[in-house]
This record gives sequence, structure tokens and C-alpha cells, in this order.
Amino acid sequence: MEYMLPVILFAISTSITPGPNNIMVMTSALNFGVKKTLPLLVGICAGFSVMLLVIGLGFGQVFTAFPSLHLIIKCVGVAYLLYLAWAIAKSASAPIDTDKAKPLTFMNGALFQWVNAKAWVVATGAIAAFTSIGDGYYTQNFIIVLVFFIAAFPCVGAWLLCGSALKRVLTKDKYRIRFNYVMAILLALSVMPVVLEVIEQPQVAKLWA
Repeated sequence: MEYMLPVILFAISTSITPGPNNIMVMTSALNFGVKKTLPLLVGICAGFSVMLLVIGLGFGQVFTAFPSLHLIIKCVGVAYLLYLAWAIAKSASAPIDTDKAKPLTFMNGALFQWVNAKAWVVATGAIAAFTSIGDGYYTQNFIIVLVFFIAAFPCVGAWLLCGSALKRVLTKDKYRIRFNYVMAILLALSVMPVVLEVIEQPQVAKLWA
């Protein structure tokens, strides 16, 4: 595959940069620790890989035929991300009892990819940029999925370790509370570009006219 190095660099850069997935992993690691956050991390890595595979196999064509479906998924994704931001901010109001509180699970992480705007952008961009129509298309698609799957673990894992390290530093509740508020704000801000894009959609613009 002639694009192997660019695919690797693209996978690393998009997986390690700030986004909803990494913010959730770091916040969970801070509040619940590494062990309880591992299912979320694995769910994110596996879920995105499955999403990337499905899009590469032609699911993206559905959105070309039914653009309103894509808009609906974006709206659901924005609403869910804002809910998570609210939940993080709410958890900051009091110390977390890690024995009773439940962190996000493997399925939460996997299913979240389908309403994660950044995941859609990265997945569709990777397939469009690094595949070519022809006999080798499906092989290229599987290679891209494998590269992203391998790259995701250390990249997202870095945020996991960062959250764990902060847990040891932010020993006082007031510092943890402030951290959770900051993460909630960052998570909310991460969806603002998608909110603006949704508002500019013709179907939505008519409602404001």
C-alpha cells in the first residue's frame, strides 16, 4: 500500500489530538482510575475500528442518498455530547464514591462512535483520502482499519495515563472539582463547530427564517 506512512501519521495525529473520546477517557481515569476506565478505552478503539470498516464497505453511500439521516445523527450526537458535558459538570459538585459510581462501559465507548462528530470526520476522511477504486479497494480498507486500531490504543491510552497521573496530583476535592468543570466545558466546546454546521443546514435554516 503506497499510502502506508501517511495513513500511520494520519491515524496517530487524529487519535492523539483532543476530542470527545480522549476527554472522556482522561476524565474517567481521574475519577475512577485506570482499571475501571480500561473497558471504555477498549470500547472506543474497537468501536471506531468497526465504524471505519462499515463506512469503508459502503455505508457512507447511504448518507449520500439520504442526507437528512446524516443530519439526524449529527443532532443526536450533539445532544448526547452536551449531556455528557452536563453529567461531568454535575459530578464535580460532590466527591465521587468510586465504589458506587459507575464509569462508562465498553458498549458506551463503542456505540458512542456512531454519534461522535469527530469520529465521522476522521473515518470518512481516511477512506476518501487513502483508498482508490479498483481490485485492491477492500484490502486498502482493511489495512486502514488495522492501522487505526493499533494506533488508537497508545494514543488514547496516553490520555488514560494522563488522567491517572492527575488523580495522584489532584488529591484535594476542590482541584478535582475544578478539573471536571474544565473538562465539561472543553467537551461542550468540542461540539460547537458541529452545532454551527447543523444550524447552517438548509432544513434547519428554514426554521430560523
